[in-house]
Amino acid sequence: MGARSGDAVRCQRAIFQWVTWCNEERLHSALDYVPPAEYERDWWRQQEAAPQYA
Repeated sequence: MGARSGDAVRCQRAIFQWVTWCNEERLHSALDYVPPAEYERDWWRQQEAAPQYA
């Protein structure tokens, strides 16, 4: 059981590293070659700066 749990931990770590790379570092052509996380942060900043109408 110990070896299997070690494999699961390695697998989880690899998935986490890939997702982090995919969201934080990878340049996305559909987003003007900006990482998705950066694009989203900029989008939220624009939303906060936009006037709110009722």
